[in-house]
Amino acid sequence: MGTRRWMTKLVMPSALLGGIALTGLTGCGASAGSGEARAAVVYEDNCGPCHGAAGQGSADPALGAPAIAALPEWYVKRQLGYFIDGVRGAHPDDVEGLKMRPMSRTLLKHLEDPAADRADVDAVAAYVAKLPAQPPERTVHGDVEVGKGTFATCSACHGADGKGNEQLGAPPIAQMDDWYLAKQLGKFKAGMRGVDPRDTTGKTMRPMALALKDDKAVADVVAYIGTLSQGGQ
Repeated sequence: MGTRRWMTKLVMPSALLGGIALTGLTGCGASAGSGEARAAVVYEDNCGPCHGAAGQGSADPALGAPAIAALPEWYVKRQLGYFIDGVRGAHPDDVEGLKMRPMSRTLLKHLEDPAADRADVDAVAAYVAKLPAQPPERTVHGDVEVGKGTFATCSACHGADGKGNEQLGAPPIAQMDDWYLAKQLGKFKAGMRGVDPRDTTGKTMRPMALALKDDKAVADVVAYIGTLSQGGQ
């Protein structure tokens, strides 16, 4: 029953900073001042409608917008860059990613040259990192003890506490929504992520995901990760 519960959630749209089509291609191009004031406006106009003013994510399964508050600046910046450049979100079966790429490109002032000006990418990344962390809702149910054993491999990069390691390019996963983690593991397993040669960290992550033989294995390890935000067991 637990596995079916999280599998139902996983088919809903989800992507880091995704689902912001309401603003179109001009939201970030509007004049909004500079510095932190501009960052707040850019975030509110482009990310807030789905991820919430506090970055708490959305409880609406139709949006499937994960909590993003307090994600590291380096990680948010890297993922936005990956979407912009087609490193992530280019696979034809990655429904959420295919939506996310044009949304990320709204952060570019010069759409004809994606590398010309990414000031708003930097601004949004810094803004998200400063938002107070939001306790994730736990919805994935699995065998925590089995998942703990599996997580021993994950901890080599993400840390025993799941807080990540910037030098290894490993984001903090203890603070992420469990349904989002399970969804992304599925994408790595299916080859929707981690196959682009420019995705150096993804290439490392994909074989780790492939080692999870079935949905139960995914649920078990994600369920254990969920305990880390509560101080472990």
